[in-house]
Amino acid sequence: MGGTVDPVTDPAPDEPAPAASPHPPAPAFPSNPVDKLPIKMLSDRILVRIGGPEGERRSTGGILIPATAQMGKRLAWAEVVAVGQNVRNMEPGDQVLFNPEDRYEVEVRGEDFVILRERDVHAVAAKRLEEGSTGLYL
Repeated sequence: MGGTVDPVTDPAPDEPAPAASPHPPAPAFPSNPVDKLPIKMLSDRILVRIGGPEGERRSTGGILIPATAQMGKRLAWAEVVAVGQNVRNMEPGDQVLFNPEDRYEVEVRGEDFVILRERDVHAVAAKRLEEGSTGLYL
């Protein structure tokens, strides 16, 4: 007598105690199991990271151009992060020039990337390229 009864944790004297489940508890999975697995690009696909914000820019003369300014079709540069086994002209670390309208965005481990096809890349910039190389398939 002298003890207190908590109505939240202690069952009422009239109610039976809840029965234990005959099934084992379900295993706890991470919120997104893909975050823990390695990722391999397939075929001619390229995973790139766009550098810098896509908002305001400065012209070479120092004029600030707001993000709302209307621009014609403007190509964008990005850094290659991973390439598929059929990609012939790019390696991780290269800079590529592509049309930002022809892209698929994906989030991997909390970071935003873009997936491109090799044929969607207009130019490659890398220290490993020879001077005088045309980049043409001959």
